[in-house]
Amino acid sequence: MRKIFSEVNKAYISGLLDGDGAIMACIEKHAEKKFGFRIRIYIKISQNNFKILNWCKFITGIGNVRNVSGNEYEWLVRNQEDARLLLELLLPYLKIKKKQANLARRILNTKIKTTKRLLKTAELADALSKLNVRSQGRRKNFMAMIQESISPND
Repeated sequence: MRKIFSEVNKAYISGLLDGDGAIMACIEKHAEKKFGFRIRIYIKISQNNFKILNWCKFITGIGNVRNVSGNEYEWLVRNQEDARLLLELLLPYLKIKKKQANLARRILNTKIKTTKRLLKTAELADALSKLNVRSQGRRKNFMAMIQESISPND
């Protein structure tokens, strides 16, 4: 994270995240992981103002800005260490997305060493998903997806 990430900049980016952003959990099959799944946190801010998103990338030194369609852009943080640090820095300033940020931090800080821990983390991901208004119609039930894939003996 860059040194120019001042308190004012943290507050401003928190406001953008509260208003035009999302904190999302995604669980996907991943053959190289011990239990066959990986859990990732994504942070994104969508805007039609490319310059402000590019400024977010410049100020923080993380993420990527991409054109989604037409004049809609998004700043997306996919790296898990970057997401962890960004949430830690923005949390004191978040108002609307504070619950999502806390759930995402719990997910990011969980070491998945057992099937039970994987299922608990999937439960947290489901709770995070329920808080995201835009995902209401297309929300996955991560816990059920994992339970279907693992053997009852695990």
